[in-house]
Amino acid sequence: MVRLIPKDVSFFAMFSEMSSNLIAGAQVLVDLFADYRDVEVKAAEIKRIERVADELTHAILTKLNQTFITPFDREDLHRLASSLDDVLDLIHAAGDRMVLYKITQPPPAAAELARLILLQTQELQLAVSHLQKNGDVLGHCVEINRLENEADQIARETIAALFEREKDPITLIKIKELIEVLETATDKAEDAANVLETVVLKNA
Repeated sequence: MVRLIPKDVSFFAMFSEMSSNLIAGAQVLVDLFADYRDVEVKAAEIKRIERVADELTHAILTKLNQTFITPFDREDLHRLASSLDDVLDLIHAAGDRMVLYKITQPPPAAAELARLILLQTQELQLAVSHLQKNGDVLGHCVEINRLENEADQIARETIAALFEREKDPITLIKIKELIEVLETATDKAEDAANVLETVVLKNA
């Protein structure tokens, strides 16, 4: 008699924890721009959360190597873990630049981009939570892509205005890089959504 080996579903809990940690990092970034004080303290908290993300990513990748049957393709699980980690890496990079570049007055667009990143992370968590339940993963992915398009428009307009109005080249470089890092974070969230779409379509 052949005994079927069940798929290891603990990956769902691990990705849920990873997405919750991602939201925590995005929320601190929003708080940083909403109340621009204690910047170093908030940046340090983002760094702590980013280290937790690295540990969670490592745990998932280690488990992938130890698990015989996974709920989805190994390659897709690997890409999902890496793309979620990439989002938090960019959130961390944004916080770092606030401190390293000693930015005293970030533009309003930075707060708006941070808000969009937070909304994307919340949608990612919902999408991940629906993976095991066969819920509306694709609907959340569509919203993540829409938010990325909105962020892209904000970044383009902000950088165009920066070149037009900013007279100090050093300030221009600092702010431009900050906006680009924030916009890239929204790109990485879209990458994670694309992985989720692939998983759903493969297993439909």
